[in-house]
Amino acid sequence: MRIRGLLRKETLQIMRDPSSLAIAFLLPAFLLLIFGYGVTLDARGVPLAVVVERPDATTTSFTAELARSPYFRPRRFATIGAAQAALASHAVAGIVWLREDFTRRLLSAPPARIGVIVNGVDANNARIVEGYLQQVWAIWVAARLRTADSAGAPPIEVLQRVLFNPAVSSRDYLIPGLIAMIMTLTGALLTALVIAREWERGTQEALMVTRATVREILLAKLLPYFVLGMGGMAASVLIAVTLFGVPFEGSLAVLTGASALFLLAALGMGLLISTVARNQFVAGQIAIIATFLPAFILSGFVFDIGSMPAAVRLITHLVAARYFVSILQSLFLAGDVWSVVLPNALALAVMAAIFLGIAQRYARKRLD
Repeated sequence: MRIRGLLRKETLQIMRDPSSLAIAFLLPAFLLLIFGYGVTLDARGVPLAVVVERPDATTTSFTAELARSPYFRPRRFATIGAAQAALASHAVAGIVWLREDFTRRLLSAPPARIGVIVNGVDANNARIVEGYLQQVWAIWVAARLRTADSAGAPPIEVLQRVLFNPAVSSRDYLIPGLIAMIMTLTGALLTALVIAREWERGTQEALMVTRATVREILLAKLLPYFVLGMGGMAASVLIAVTLFGVPFEGSLAVLTGASALFLLAALGMGLLISTVARNQFVAGQIAIIATFLPAFILSGFVFDIGSMPAAVRLITHLVAARYFVSILQSLFLAGDVWSVVLPNALALAVMAAIFLGIAQRYARKRLD
């Protein structure tokens, strides 16, 4: 009966306080839309300078292949000096330089080469542009070989197959990680503010004089926000699949179970913050710093964990989002890969038990 009464109290408080509903539903949707449309590792329509010293049918064929590519917007320059000036002023992101002996070397024994100059200020973008140019070059060379005599055809034909993300779309890779980032923030915020709000409103003292135990109070505060968090998670997945078109290859049952474990860990961390911070502003700041920032940097969402120093890789094991990101990317793009799902789900269960246990230990029915 005490649990039922406490649950009714928390439910009525949630319904009367729109901030909790906004954190559970509006904040995930807003952040998913902003990050989903704004964060991408793809480069399309890259301005590219093209310098052709001696135009002919061969160079025209290659530059036409560049123009057909969705990744580039070629701009013709008469001299390499003019192209380099455009690169220095950031008017273009790279230069393709076809020298005057390009066609002659292509038809003779030594292989023909194209000069490629990219802006290395943004190293990641430079590697992407370089990879796209290599892809265009390979397509053009393959097309020339297909039209040539069979004697000139290569003895081996290489067929590429991309598994799990055949479109090689960074959005399909990033959106599942974004869901983990957003649920980390919203899950921690939902419970980080709940006890601090009671202290600010003066209702925490009233709870202390009741016969309800600390465990019952924490359970009554956890369950309604768990339902809200699962609702926000469902809305985020729906937006990812319907609006952004991210494929979902796994099962909803596995996704629900993994999401529940992660949400318990996030809510447990929020409850722990809420037990030590008696001010909503302070609790909110701690929740952002202690949950969202480590999750963004150390979860593998953007930065590859394998490329980090060994000491930092050890620290990533303390971040719950690391395990949830791995589960979500597997479920969305590959399916129910149990060798990925089970170990990460076990880690989430352990972290949820630790955070909830510490929160219960530090929660006391005392004013000091």
